[in-house]
Amino acid sequence: MPVAGMLARGFLQGGHLDLGAMVEVLTRPRTLRILWFTLWMATLATVLTVVLGLPVAYALYRLRLPGRRLLRALVVMPFVLPSVVVGVAFRTLLASNGPLGFLGLDGSWVAILAALVFFNLAVVVRTVGGTWEGLDRRAEESAAALGAPPVRVLRTVTVPALLPSIVSAATVVFLFCATAFGVVLTLGGLRYGTVETEIYLLTTQFLDLRAASVLSILQLLAVVLLLTVAGRTRARKERALRRGAVTANLRAPARSDIPSLLVTGLVLVFVALPLAAMVGRSLQVGDGWGLDNYRALGNPDATTALLVPVWTALHNSFAAAVDATMIALTLGLIVSVLVSRRPRGRVGRRAVGALDGIVMLPLGISAVTVGFGFLITLDRPPLDLRSSAVLIPIAQAMVALPLVVRTLVPAMRAIDPRLRQAAATLGASPVRAALAVDLPLVWRPLLAATGFAFAVSLGEFGATSFLSRPQRPTLPVVIYQLISRPGPENFGMALAGSVVLCVVTVAVMGAVERLRVGSMGTF
Repeated sequence: MPVAGMLARGFLQGGHLDLGAMVEVLTRPRTLRILWFTLWMATLATVLTVVLGLPVAYALYRLRLPGRRLLRALVVMPFVLPSVVVGVAFRTLLASNGPLGFLGLDGSWVAILAALVFFNLAVVVRTVGGTWEGLDRRAEESAAALGAPPVRVLRTVTVPALLPSIVSAATVVFLFCATAFGVVLTLGGLRYGTVETEIYLLTTQFLDLRAASVLSILQLLAVVLLLTVAGRTRARKERALRRGAVTANLRAPARSDIPSLLVTGLVLVFVALPLAAMVGRSLQVGDGWGLDNYRALGNPDATTALLVPVWTALHNSFAAAVDATMIALTLGLIVSVLVSRRPRGRVGRRAVGALDGIVMLPLGISAVTVGFGFLITLDRPPLDLRSSAVLIPIAQAMVALPLVVRTLVPAMRAIDPRLRQAAATLGASPVRAALAVDLPLVWRPLLAATGFAFAVSLGEFGATSFLSRPQRPTLPVVIYQLISRPGPENFGMALAGSVVLCVVTVAVMGAVERLRVGSMGTF
């Protein structure tokens, strides 16, 4: 509904469809620069992420390393951080007075590239690593026994088995890089922009809804194409795993594994450095150290940039995230029950696949489009919600819904339908069968989905930046407001708020990791 409302506002003139705007907008020099920057930046970030992620996936999922679970958690941690926190961390690292300030990369496209790779490494490591861990090692051992050197074994046995996972991970990484908002807005400012940030500027600064609608349509078409590719490669991977899923026996590292271990070590340093710089800088007060920046979070007079204390914004974020989680879980359960069914007819299967694809669209549709679309569609009775506090949870729930569905559907599909049939034969009603059969098997993924939805809603910035009011801001919005204002006090409070948001998000996702079953819930 919000997407349709914004497209109608941009393309319908006097009740008639006007397609001439598309040609006019797409031929603007600025639009061409934005499209080119988005394309090559997302492509380069995807290539670097895959190149760095494959050796790390091998080291953490095929080798017996001390503290392997902790190392996996460190690599995954950046992906669950709010995008605005990632932007603040890299600004702190690359600023003129930061640890790497001598490189002169602050405000450059290299900073955006590094942040995108930092943010998406976990997608490649988890997706490819999970498949790599489940490969039957006997195929590689047989090839080696027949005289194939290690490089040939990798090229003829391992890579073909991993190719669906690699393509799926690369597709999702490209999607996330092309639609990045908070990272690009925080690090690029007005100098560099992607399609996502351009939609934001067109709607908030220039009120050019027609141009924003054209870019939204272009982005929507790209998202549909990428999700189709990812869905097909995911299906191929699932079929391959069903044919021969064997738990890999981890082995001790050998001399041939040194390159992978070196890359893994460099990646771990790359992941830890921005976060360490952000935490250290938040504790720096003048020429000394202290907790003044954290104490200022509760002082309403600490800055003139905000109308409420930062702790109040954190409370607003918690309240909105709880409401959004309840909405996303309710809708996610309904959709997951439908999508997890396996109709026998071709029409039914296509309908289920179409529903699954539609629910995944919020992963790539501009969050700005969602936020602004809600403002222009829910603007008249009986759904005039523009000034209502419930509008933010609704938008956040739409963003979190795909993650809830992706977490629950694999668990529901894994339930043997004969168990439900046996319960029905014994006289159980559908509700009783669901409570006795489904619930014991999906309660852990259900709790994991709850954590996913809460963490995503807590750090959501794109749609919330449109819908929040100055009297009721959320913490990500407050952090962006603080770093946009001059003064060391504002930046110090932004750092302290980012650390608090980072700790809360990581704690929630740590609980999710303990509750998630196997590889369920990964892309």
